[in-house]
Amino acid sequence: MGPVLLAFVLAVLAWLLVVGDLVRRHRPAWHWYLVGYPATACRLLATWRKVAMLNDLAVSRRPPRGLLGDLVVKGDPLRPVAPRISFPRATRMGLTVVVRLHAGQTPATYMKAADALVHAWKVHAVRVTSPERGLVLLTATATDPLERPGLATAHVELLSALIGALESGGAWVMNLRLVPHWLITGATRSGKSTLLARLITQLATQPVALVGIDCKGGMELGLFAGRLSALATCRREAVAVFSALVVDMQDRMSACRSAGARSIWELPDILRPVPVVVLVDEIAELYLSDGTREGKAEAEQCSTLLLRLAQLGAALGIHLVVAGQRVGSDLGPGVTALRAQLGGRVCHRVNDPGTAEMTLGDLNKDAVAVAQSITAEERGVAVCTGPDGGWSRARSHLTPTEEAVSTARKYAAMAPELPALDRALAALEGDDK
Repeated sequence: MGPVLLAFVLAVLAWLLVVGDLVRRHRPAWHWYLVGYPATACRLLATWRKVAMLNDLAVSRRPPRGLLGDLVVKGDPLRPVAPRISFPRATRMGLTVVVRLHAGQTPATYMKAADALVHAWKVHAVRVTSPERGLVLLTATATDPLERPGLATAHVELLSALIGALESGGAWVMNLRLVPHWLITGATRSGKSTLLARLITQLATQPVALVGIDCKGGMELGLFAGRLSALATCRREAVAVFSALVVDMQDRMSACRSAGARSIWELPDILRPVPVVVLVDEIAELYLSDGTREGKAEAEQCSTLLLRLAQLGAALGIHLVVAGQRVGSDLGPGVTALRAQLGGRVCHRVNDPGTAEMTLGDLNKDAVAVAQSITAEERGVAVCTGPDGGWSRARSHLTPTEEAVSTARKYAAMAPELPALDRALAALEGDDK
């Protein structure tokens, strides 16, 4: 090879390296389809049999036997057979493989081998699901899509909020029309408060009444008081607000019954009451009792009233978003009954396994394990449920407190008046005086 040709080849290689690096940084999806996917697919196909044998995914066939007179003649030695897999199918930032299980195998074996698959295929994560009996779907992601999720775009309608990004790269949208009530759990500095701030910021621009229940003296939700139609800062005030909402809910029932409607959304616009979103921060403060008779009575009232709102409020335009650091059966049977009514679930990093189990355990055991693996560095990362009953890892968009407070002040004039709640809180103030 002459010096001119060698220089030309080196120049082309250098150009390809530069262009490849630019594509990888600015167009990661293109880089994955052109380079990452072919390399990963070849690596998967080349290592599958060995990985299956080392992780007890292969099944040994019984050797054939024959009878020759009084002698039993055995066939070849035991030979492990790896499960059959489909050809790897590319996704936006990963790939999927369908595995046909051997008789007697269960998906649990593949869940235990997920870490081994990650190292063998050199990917970020492998999720194991079972779409139908006898099949396992392995979903590999090349990189962590939530490391820099950005903010996906999505059409946001009434009572829905664009929260952040899903692990799949799509938009994470909380739609209260589809899933009317939500439970959000997370330890301190896990991203729970950031998610609530994002939700308030998104709903503040809509013709929706926001009601805050913050029994920590209003330290969290008090920042957005200008946009809230009512704010309860102690359990006594919370009981008054819940009682007023139950009365308002009964009035909405009467209006629907008179109009022959099954929900407020079937009423004419002129008769339709404003939707109400009740934001409860730190649910445990409503259920814990100080041991006094008055404290026990207030806790029981909160439990009963919250459960009534959750059971009947969806069709009447009253929605609950309940958040807490710890949610467990030790708070009382009312918490378990309330959880059953909160179809939407979001679980950030939690300090105890019981909270993750309480949040996601009745929906999907796999989601519990994934939620417990969230580290302290992954602030804002959570496991959330979708309207289809599935689950996904997601990350909420970081909304600075200053931005959320500014938005609440900007749209303070849009806060609808709820006279029943105002009267209930005014009556409490009068009693205190």
